[in-house]
Amino acid sequence: MRLAISNHGLRASGGIERYALTVVRGLHALGVKPVVIAKAFDASLPEYGWVEPLRVNVAWVPGKLRDLVFDRRIRALKRRHGLFPLIACNQTGAADIAICGSTHPGFLQAMGQAERRSDRWKIALEQEHLTRSAVIVAHSQRMAAEVQRFHGIAAGKIRLLYPPVDGDRFSPVDDAARAALRSELGLAPDRTVFLLASTGHKRKGLDLLVDFFRRTSLPVDLVVAGRPLPAEAQAPNIRSLGYRRDIENVYRAVDFTVMASRYEPFGLVGVESLLCGTPVLCARGVGCAEVLREPAQIPFTLDAGDQAPDGFAAAVAEAVKRQAAGTHRIAEPLAHLGYDPSVAHHVRELLALAEALRPAP
Repeated sequence: MRLAISNHGLRASGGIERYALTVVRGLHALGVKPVVIAKAFDASLPEYGWVEPLRVNVAWVPGKLRDLVFDRRIRALKRRHGLFPLIACNQTGAADIAICGSTHPGFLQAMGQAERRSDRWKIALEQEHLTRSAVIVAHSQRMAAEVQRFHGIAAGKIRLLYPPVDGDRFSPVDDAARAALRSELGLAPDRTVFLLASTGHKRKGLDLLVDFFRRTSLPVDLVVAGRPLPAEAQAPNIRSLGYRRDIENVYRAVDFTVMASRYEPFGLVGVESLLCGTPVLCARGVGCAEVLREPAQIPFTLDAGDQAPDGFAAAVAEAVKRQAAGTHRIAEPLAHLGYDPSVAHHVRELLALAEALRPAP
């Protein structure tokens, strides 16, 4: 059995690429060296030395067709090298274990976008990814439901397995270290500071937050880590921190993290923030809301009005109240998390699924 992983890239990035890196790291800790099929590799990463890389060059292919060509190359490489099982993080009909971190129909519906021809190609490839695999790993209950709803997959084929988080990197610090981080980032000591981590501002709900923070008279600030702010998002109490390689220190320094996403299949940001001791204002429907236990999260309804008791304004007011009372920090993060987020646990579960697929002797 030559265990393999496929993904768009093996590099330091967000979303599914970060997930693939984490899985490689966990496999390495168990002495397993997988084959990795990807379009791009960062050879400077230690993880690169822990895999057998198979690079697929699709740079010559028009952008909207690259995933289709990548799928065909994965199928050919799987046959040529005798790879089994293939844990596919990207959409491919070659998957034995299909990782489902999102669905394209779910995204289009949540974002209010009409389906185009290129979307139909993506959805067809996603259907093959899910239908041809032996088992589907859904990263949240929401994803399991979307797989059944949009793709007609039987519930018995789906395994719920929440994504892992590096507990060594994401962990609390003491009050003195936190104060030093806060000063280093220039965060006001007498204001309640909220963090939005975003590389896709529309999906993450930046416009909704800007509208609120511009109008509020509460002593609150919003800092945004990730993509630079557009000109229309500028305000005295809103500023950009840019892209951060030390996002764990930003979580530690702020008072709350905000997840106002229009579409968030899981949202590792929420779990990472909690593990750093920082509670989350979490829109209902965000995937990780399934596992964040109050008071680690303050839930709100995304489209509720300013005067609604379950709206964002009420959630912010509650957060300011807790911060003023000094009761907002989460001293024991794991006690407020509804699953084991360790990389070791997640990888052992994946290997158990892989072993179950091994043909009988």
